[in-house]
Amino acid sequence: MMNRHDTIGIDLVAMCVNDILAQGAEPLFLLDYIATSSVNPTTLEAVISGVTKGCKDAGCALIGGEIAEMPSFYEQGEYDIAGFVVGVVDYEKIINGSEIKPGDKLVGIASSGLHSNGYSLVRKVVFERLNLNLNDTVVELGFTLGEELLEPTRIYVQPVLSLLSAFHIRGISHITGGGLIDNIPRILPPECQAVIHKGSWEIPPIFTFLQEKGGISEDEMLKTFNNGIGMILVIPQEEVIDVNSRLQQLQLSSYTIGEIAARKEGATEIIFI
Repeated sequence: MMNRHDTIGIDLVAMCVNDILAQGAEPLFLLDYIATSSVNPTTLEAVISGVTKGCKDAGCALIGGEIAEMPSFYEQGEYDIAGFVVGVVDYEKIINGSEIKPGDKLVGIASSGLHSNGYSLVRKVVFERLNLNLNDTVVELGFTLGEELLEPTRIYVQPVLSLLSAFHIRGISHITGGGLIDNIPRILPPECQAVIHKGSWEIPPIFTFLQEKGGISEDEMLKTFNNGIGMILVIPQEEVIDVNSRLQQLQLSSYTIGEIAARKEGATEIIFI
C-alpha cells in the first residue's frame, strides 16, 4: 500500500536471527525465498536491499536464495518472502532456561515498534474502525501512520552476544506473536513463575493508540503485541545493574520488569501485578 519494499527484508532477517539468539546462537548465514506473480526488478532490488541490511546488522552472510514466479498463484504485484538462518552455539552454552530459578530478574529490552506481529488486528483498527489513510499524520505517534507501521523489527544479535560474553544469561525470550503471555512461559522450568510488574517499562505510543482507538482489552494487547518489549533476559539478581548499564552503553533502552518466583501447584506460569 505504501509502495515501499526496503524494510520487509529487515523484518525477515530479524525474525530469524532473534529466534535463534534466544538459544544463545550466533547467526552464520541466511537463505531467502521470494515467490511472486512476475518479477518486478525495482521491487525485488528493494526487498533484497532490506535483507542485506538486516544480515549486516546481524553479522551474518546472505549466501543465496530462490526466486519463484507463479502468475497463476499470486496476483499481479503480490509477493511472499521467507527466510532460513543457520547459527552456531557451543553445546555447553546452549540457553534453554534450565538454569532459571526463583530470585532471578527479568530485564526487558525495548522494541522498535510492532515488530511484525499483530498486523491483522492493526489493519482492522486503523482501516476498518478508524478509516485512516497511511499518509495521515497521527498526533499521538508523531509520524504518519504508514511510517510507524513500516518501522522495522529491531535486531538484537550484536548487543545480546556482547552480554553473553560477559554475563550469566539464564534465559532469553524473543517476544513475538503471543506477546509476553505466551513467549515467556516457554523458557521457564516447571517450578518457576514469571512475575511481571505492570508500569515498569515505557510503552511506545503506537500500542496505547491502538488499544484506546481500537477498544482492545489489556489481556488481548498482552497476547497479541510486544507492548514495547522485544526481548527478555533472565539473569541473576546481582547482575541486573551491570546488564542494564551495558545495554545503555549499547544505546538500547532496557527495564527491570519483573522476577522469577517459585510456582505453587496449580498456579499460572506468568502473572502481572
